[in-house]
Order: sequence, then C-alpha cells, then structure tokens
Amino acid sequence: MVTETYPPEVNGVARTLGLMVEGLQRRGHSIELVRPRQNGHDHAANLENFAEVLLTGIPIPRYTQLKMGMPSRRLLEHRWKDERPDIVHVATEGPLGWSALAAARRLGIPVATDFHTNFHTYMRDYGMAWLARPVAAYLRSFHNRAACTMVPTREIAEDLARLRFERLRVVGRGVNPAVFSPGRRSRELRASWGADDATLVALCVSRFAHEKNFALVIQAYEAMRRIRADAKLILVGDGPLADELRKKSIGYVIAGRKVNGELSRHYASADVFLFPSMSETWGNVTLEAMASGLGIVAYDYAAAREVMRHGTNGLLAPFGDAAAFVAHAEALARDPALAQSLGRAARERAESLTWDRIVEDFEAVLVDVAA
Repeated sequence: MVTETYPPEVNGVARTLGLMVEGLQRRGHSIELVRPRQNGHDHAANLENFAEVLLTGIPIPRYTQLKMGMPSRRLLEHRWKDERPDIVHVATEGPLGWSALAAARRLGIPVATDFHTNFHTYMRDYGMAWLARPVAAYLRSFHNRAACTMVPTREIAEDLARLRFERLRVVGRGVNPAVFSPGRRSRELRASWGADDATLVALCVSRFAHEKNFALVIQAYEAMRRIRADAKLILVGDGPLADELRKKSIGYVIAGRKVNGELSRHYASADVFLFPSMSETWGNVTLEAMASGLGIVAYDYAAAREVMRHGTNGLLAPFGDAAAFVAHAEALARDPALAQSLGRAARERAESLTWDRIVEDFEAVLVDVAA
C-alpha cells in the first residue's frame, strides 16, 4: 500500500487507510506500507505482518502539516524486484503514488488505486477554474493505468465515468459505533463550552478551508442564533482558515484538532451537526455524526445520499442550495425535539455501517485484481 498521508495525520484519507490496514491485518494479510516520513521522530514499524518503508517528503503548499512524497520509481522497482508483492494498492496521486504505479507496471505487478479527493473541483474553490480540466486529465491518466480504481459511492463512479475514467469499483466507508456513540456525551465538556443541558450546541468537524464551504457553517450558525440566542457553535479541526476564524470568533468555540476519545466526546456532546462541504467524495464525518446521534444538516450527495434519508435520519438540502441548508439549520434551532428524533434514527442506521463489512468489500476487490 502506497500513500502520502497516514495516521497520526488527521484527515479522512489517513483515517480510512489506517482502518483498512488494520482490517486487512485482522484478516491475515501481510502489508508493506510505503509513505513519506512525517517528521524527525517518525520511525518505520516492522512487525510480523506489517512493515513500513519511509521515504523523503516535502511539505504540501497551504497544508504544511502534511508531506508529499518525492519521485521514487527506481527505489520501489528495486525493492519489489527483490520482494515481489501480490498487488500494489496506491491511495494518493502525488509523485510517490505515480512512482509506485510506474514501478509496479514495469514489473508486471497488478495495481489498484483509490480515488479519495476531488482535486479537479478544488481548483474552482481557489480561483483557478482554468486548471480544473488539466487536473482532471492528470487524474484520469493516473487512474486509468491501474487495473481498477475504487471509489466510495455510485454517484462518484457515474461522475468519473462521464470524465472517461475506466474500471471503477465502488467500495464504501464505515464507522465504529462503539467509538462514536451517544454514550460519550459529557456534561463537563459542554460546561466548558458555556452550555448546559438546555443549550443548543451545533458542531462542525472539518478542515478549515475554502473547499469545505466553511463560510456557510458560520452563516447557518448565525441564523440559528437569531432563533436561539444562547446557541453555541463548536469547530473541530484545523486548516488555512484557522487564524481568520479565531480573529472573527463571535460566540463559537474553536476546539482545534481532536482524535480518538476526545473526538468522539466532542461529537456526542453536541446536538446538531452542520456539514456544508460540496467537495467530498465521501465524508467520514457524516457517519461519525450519525453514530453519535446528532441531528444532521448536510447536502444531498456523497455519504449523506448513500446512507441518509431526508426527514428520517437527517435534513438534506439540494446540492448547492445554501438557502435550503440554512433553513434546515433554522428548523432544528426551532425544534430541538426534531434534532433528537433524527439523531436517534441516524444512530440506528449507523449501527449497521461497520468497518468490518467495508474491509471485506475492499479485500474482495484486491483479491480479484491480484488474481
């Protein structure tokens, strides 16, 4: 497996890959993980059925906490010639991923790839719409060199097929309902936010970045505060907009990045989850909020379209309809009981969306490609 991001880095791709690796190990597979060294204290694991190869990386512009791997085709080709894997799975499309794809093809090793990120749509979010087509062409050229490309939803598969991506296979995402659970709710944590049992607390867990449509989180919260003046907004994450948010902070708490138990406590201690991103291929946070029993407001696409039903276990706005998104947030501010009933139904649905099932699907694709 080759990736340019991996735990303890905090993002959806890293989290997904970490869980897939753990799941494959439990199912008896041996994995060599190739990735950039994250920092000077980062040391390669070398266990019975899991070993890491750490290569040089450079900070990614605008996301300096993440590293991009350097071209390494010859190194990988030499390594895999001596110790030939059954399959190479490439999770990211940077220079390291391209090197792995090229090395495996030269050696005749089957290759599968993941499509995790809509980089071509990000270009529009950063005022570089003219780059969207070249970036899409690069991604197509990359993935079409593999035996198959795994995508998280049928919707993404259809979108990429229209862009002439080939051999697409749908493998969804899961959640751990034992980790993300309403039982993690904490009065003490709510009190630290200035909230008691009766206070309406909205939460957003996201990268603080333009491509996450973050301005709409603030807009929706301000609309909720006009209905419930004591409402709180908790922002969990980090990113390029963090400093700007801290300077403008009016009535919301910037909790920063949280992982593991702290992250699940933050989810469970809120009441409403606001997620207006329009650039997701999936959106792990949607399932985490569902498992935590929150009333969710999201756009009707990606994970929300796959696993939620509007009015049953969440409120879904038509894609890109900001006015409808804000109206749904206002509805939950007016009717906390509705948020609670949606949250209970979301939790019930999330209990069936376990990672064990997803890892089994992932394994089946890898075995098929390797054969």
